[in-house]
Amino acid sequence: MHLPLFVSIPHSGEKVPEICPWLKGIPEPLLMCDVDRFVDQLYAPALQELQLPVVQTQWHRYAADLNRLPDDVDAGSVLGHARARGAFLRGFHWQITTKREVLMPAPMPLAAHEELVRLIYEPFHASVRQAAKNIRSAGNAEVFHLDLHSMPSLGTSEHLDPGERRAEIVVSDCKGKSSRSDFVDLVILSYVRAGFKVAYNWPYVGGRVSETYGHPEQGHHTVQVELNRSLYMNEETKQLEPRHQAVQRRLQQALKNVVNGLTQLAKSM
Repeated sequence: MHLPLFVSIPHSGEKVPEICPWLKGIPEPLLMCDVDRFVDQLYAPALQELQLPVVQTQWHRYAADLNRLPDDVDAGSVLGHARARGAFLRGFHWQITTKREVLMPAPMPLAAHEELVRLIYEPFHASVRQAAKNIRSAGNAEVFHLDLHSMPSLGTSEHLDPGERRAEIVVSDCKGKSSRSDFVDLVILSYVRAGFKVAYNWPYVGGRVSETYGHPEQGHHTVQVELNRSLYMNEETKQLEPRHQAVQRRLQQALKNVVNGLTQLAKSM
């Protein structure tokens, strides 16, 4: 029986679609303000060693955020939308950054929105569903899913914790709704044993990926994991720092811990 675990990384892509000219030519620190830059690289050795399936994207989250729903838009992002501007300033299409810097000077036509859904949203989520299906097809009754992200070290005015210094890792499960509790406990313990300071459901509780796929009653368990960017990058320039190698090794150990623990969980199912 194959291990019933896969990983998604929805926010590490940096490619800007041609249909989003407002994101072309802006300074790199601004363009990368809210990208989970380097998360895919940091986890890559662990994913390769453990041979875990991974779903990720090349596309930039400001163009189409895969941890939102396509309807998470308003009149400020999609021309003529019935929902008033301000409902989703950081929705499916980002109008501002978490530092309140303006990204979209004007809303896009509905046709552009629909094209971004087809180009970015649908392929990624089709791959998530296929990864879960593959695990079921291998004879597993339950699917375990890690949704991997990064976060700024300090909350901004756009966050629930403005000015707060954050833990090194935040594990979330939609306040107990997106996963069986023993898998959540395993993920937390796995990162703690790898040397990380871990918080639970604060300041993040889980996004649309967790909400969409995490249904324990149906045997799909999704846990979101946020990694503090100050551990491995310069948060102002958005460049990787040499210390990232030590973090990469700790992440590798954390995922090994998850796999080892899940192997024991699987035997008890």
